[in-house]
Amino acid sequence: MKIIAYGIRNDEEPFLKQWVNEHPEVDVKVETNLLDENTVDKSKGFDGIVAYQQKPYSKQVINKFSEYGIKNLSLRNVGIDNLDIETIKKNKIKVTNVPSYSPAAIAELTLTSILELLRNSKRFQKKIELGDFSWEPDISNELNQMTIGVYATGRIGKKVIDFVRGFGAKIIAYDIYQDPKLKDEGIYVDTPKKLYENSDILTLHAPAVKENYHLINDDTIDQMKPGIKIINPARGDLIDTDALIRGLDSGRISGAALDVIENEVGIFNNTFDSFDKIPDENIKKLISKDNVIITPHIAFYTKPAVKNMVQDALNANLDLIKTGISDKIVKFD
Repeated sequence: MKIIAYGIRNDEEPFLKQWVNEHPEVDVKVETNLLDENTVDKSKGFDGIVAYQQKPYSKQVINKFSEYGIKNLSLRNVGIDNLDIETIKKNKIKVTNVPSYSPAAIAELTLTSILELLRNSKRFQKKIELGDFSWEPDISNELNQMTIGVYATGRIGKKVIDFVRGFGAKIIAYDIYQDPKLKDEGIYVDTPKKLYENSDILTLHAPAVKENYHLINDDTIDQMKPGIKIINPARGDLIDTDALIRGLDSGRISGAALDVIENEVGIFNNTFDSFDKIPDENIKKLISKDNVIITPHIAFYTKPAVKNMVQDALNANLDLIKTGISDKIVKFD
């Protein structure tokens, strides 16, 4: 049995080596480059592919799988929005993902972001770097006085609720699929509009499906409580970045913490010689704002999460090769 693992980073290697040592019957080839049109030929002769990347898995790449007789693709992440799903289905490729590598990792960064925004951490840090240790005018709010709106209450959303509860904040939530336990607790509101109107802080945990594209836009921002703060550790396409900037400029939005953003591919987890060379003007505008915190898609980036992503994907790929079945198969219907 032969598996090729694409895009393996240095931080993933120890967990991959551990898995290989425990599965001597499997020949695993490590490919540090991402899976694309230039590297897909390296998969010829393998039974399965393990991959993780933000760039698209194109139609050309997926057709090559079929040409090489490869029917098993295991993603080391949750999202499938960068797959050409129609071509996947046409070629009868079985796809697995890692739906729950560490909800706590994303929830912890969400909580960190909320607290940093409330305590004006970025403003104070910038003042201190200039030798200014004054307090005013950056007085903070307290989380226990806030209403936190949670958009989507899957594994991550529920973990955020658990964490925020410990601070004594009021919690409201919206999800088209309501969790029975949370429903019994009465935290759900009937519409997104009610969530926007009543939240001091809005945190997004929805998937990147077409129905959620630009969930946050000029119209929904107009519905929000003046001075709202927005947290997005989910997917960049949930927010219309131009609309967000307009909301920040007008003061309708008093702060934002973004671990993901539109057009981040090729920028996040990359290095530039200077700030001016960052090839996206909106990202530069947001970074320059004292009330905006940008992190480069690192919510998942913890040792437990990375281990789970690598080893769960390899386990799923091996299951597909051996049996054609995995409990992590993605259903596209």
